[in-house]
Amino acid sequence: MMRISESVKHLIIINVIMFIGTMAIGNGVFYDWFALYFPKNDMFQPWQIVTHMFMHGGISHILFNMFALWMFGTPVEQVLGSKRFLFIYFSAGLGAVLLQLGFYYVEFVPSFNDLMASGLTSDQITQMLQENKVLSSVTNQQLTDLQTIFPVYNGSMVGASGCIMGILAAFGMMNPNAELMMIFLPIPIKAKYFIPGIIILDLVSGLSGNSIFGQGNVAHFAHVGGAVIGFIIMWYWKKNQFNQNRWY
Repeated sequence: MMRISESVKHLIIINVIMFIGTMAIGNGVFYDWFALYFPKNDMFQPWQIVTHMFMHGGISHILFNMFALWMFGTPVEQVLGSKRFLFIYFSAGLGAVLLQLGFYYVEFVPSFNDLMASGLTSDQITQMLQENKVLSSVTNQQLTDLQTIFPVYNGSMVGASGCIMGILAAFGMMNPNAELMMIFLPIPIKAKYFIPGIIILDLVSGLSGNSIFGQGNVAHFAHVGGAVIGFIIMWYWKKNQFNQNRWY
């Protein structure tokens, strides 16, 4: 079995501690503090931009992510070292936040502006979104707009998936001919085809609103954002910093 690298080990420990905290502290208080909420929501806090990367929504979520972190993070850290590994990891996590929240704003702002233009005040809209209860005077079009932005306003984002997608992209650039397999599709596929394929599936799922694999409540654009940042960083390093001592 591949020996786990130091930074990967510490990241897994932190994730597990945060998961235990989520389970142990009742009434969802721990989750509310550290999951990432939409910035327009009163529950949003700046630290959530980082802390949500260590939060997970269930046992299968954290097990899958931590397995992927160990499997791909360890070889990447062994080659790049802990500093560069952690730089990619957190940069990918921030890239995931940027793209996912950007997509949320594209969904939220037009409908919110339409509601304002229809005569509702900002306070009225916010109250209905918070209480999930509409005013008796709301029209059918206003209700449609409210239903569009309700899941954006009240939704939360958790997980290390964006960070791990960045590490996965780095792994693919370092080991393009490594053969990988999906659990539900046990056919070996080279990393240079497998990883772009996963990113394309996430992009299609995000744009269509329907997951290819039937799983709901997935921040597909966060996956894409993390992968893109991981690729850009590795491409830059490959082009500029590793010409004297190549790692491939």
